[in-house]
Amino acid sequence: MEHAPQEAGAAGAQGAVVGRARWFVAGGVALVVVAVLAYWLGGGGGNGERAAPRPSPSPTPSASLTVADVFKRVGPSVVVIRAGRSLGTGVIAADDGTVLTAYHVVKGAEDVTVTFADGTKAKAVVASSNPRRDVATLKPAELPEIVVPATLGGAVAVGGPVVAIGNPLGLTYSVSTGVVSGLNRTAQDSDVSGLIQFDASVNPGSSGGPLLDARGLVIGIVVSIADPGGDEAFAGIAFAVPIGAALGSEGDGSPGDGPQI
Repeated sequence: MEHAPQEAGAAGAQGAVVGRARWFVAGGVALVVVAVLAYWLGGGGGNGERAAPRPSPSPTPSASLTVADVFKRVGPSVVVIRAGRSLGTGVIAADDGTVLTAYHVVKGAEDVTVTFADGTKAKAVVASSNPRRDVATLKPAELPEIVVPATLGGAVAVGGPVVAIGNPLGLTYSVSTGVVSGLNRTAQDSDVSGLIQFDASVNPGSSGGPLLDARGLVIGIVVSIADPGGDEAFAGIAFAVPIGAALGSEGDGSPGDGPQI
């Protein structure tokens, strides 16, 4: 009989502990439910207002541009060159307005005129030349109000897309597209080697124009075409001096005798 109260007290205490444990469990579940509900409502899953979105990283811009974007970017850097009876193309290669072109376009010419994209016309002199590489630079006597040099340099790989901008047959600022067909080529009947072969359409008047990659970078200077018919018509094979070689050391030598455009 003396132990009955203790047993009853122990049973009561045990019941209290169990009740407390049940309360903790139930309370924990309730807290989880409340947290999930708050998260759901805060995220806009319920009828509550959507929480302010977390800042997301800006998408990485694509390395490639559309052909239209390439032309829009580089077109202001392209110039029309008239040297005596010769017609060619050039590209602004520096902030001071220096124009890079093909040497055979200005070879032996006493009167060279450059027309910029905004219509500005200026006399120009040959500042440097590398006949062996068939490249030259021109220094215009006058510059447009805004000079837009092209960005030079870029990787070249067979199969890579290319864009050519030039003045074929006097059709100024014409655009054509293609791919790099081969590397380290030698132009037909020419001593000029190490050339980029490509299949974007070019014709007489295109010489000296930029060959561009899909990012609008100048990877070469157009210098010649394959001309199996001897009629100076595009046969699907054209050549450009890699920009690295075009910007290399100057040197004397004889220009190639291949079909130049």
